[in-house]
Amino acid sequence: MVDAAFGHPRLAAIYDPLDPDRGDLDAYLAMAGEFGARSVLDIGCGTGVFALLLAGRGIAVTGIDPARASVDVARGKPGAERVRWLDGDAGDLPPMRIDLVTMTANVAQAIADPQAWRTTLRGAYEALRPGGRLVFETRDPARRVWEEWAGWTRETTYRVTDIPGVGHVETWAELTDVSLPLVSFRWTHVFAVDGDVLISESTLRFRERREIERDLHEQGFVVEDVRDAPDRPGREFVFVARRGTAEPHGRISRVRERPRR
Repeated sequence: MVDAAFGHPRLAAIYDPLDPDRGDLDAYLAMAGEFGARSVLDIGCGTGVFALLLAGRGIAVTGIDPARASVDVARGKPGAERVRWLDGDAGDLPPMRIDLVTMTANVAQAIADPQAWRTTLRGAYEALRPGGRLVFETRDPARRVWEEWAGWTRETTYRVTDIPGVGHVETWAELTDVSLPLVSFRWTHVFAVDGDVLISESTLRFRERREIERDLHEQGFVVEDVRDAPDRPGREFVFVARRGTAEPHGRISRVRERPRR
């Protein structure tokens, strides 16, 4: 299932104004340069911020996301014609040979279902050229960030954002459940112009480093590096995994199950 924050047209349209600071993408841009990537597949591209940054550097980019409303926002942005936009998930990818596959921000953790996660990794593997890399981030469970989120209430997270063409939007967040490795929370949005109230329910999966390394290995990846997130030191793992030359487990067919975001 797709979170309403990404899948509801009215919420997708205000996603960028509500979260305008995307300094977290600087590290991914740097890695695209470090690895000499000429082509990138951005899984969970959302409203296309990262894909458009890459395209602006002359990189051939494909962005895919199961949230149609978010991709529609991306398609309407300046420069969008330079990106190939796909509606769907990593199980729906057409044949391609990409230098770099990325999953930025919370994308990897938002794929909470184990089978969906395996399908995503398999889709990334098949999209890469031999020697190509997959890069993604995920929070370190040892930091127990959900204990900080336990303090989320309407009073502690409430804010009002004035969005051009939309008006004032009130938002707040609440932690709703901790059933490790799953952590769930709720965002409430109130549109002042008509009083419309929209709720977005989200669940993230917190995976241990060894679990992720095992999952990558099972899909044929070689873990080259596990880095620190420059903007959140000590809080996240940034995995750099390379497509190996051997087919994992002797399989040659694509896994068809559709991952859920």
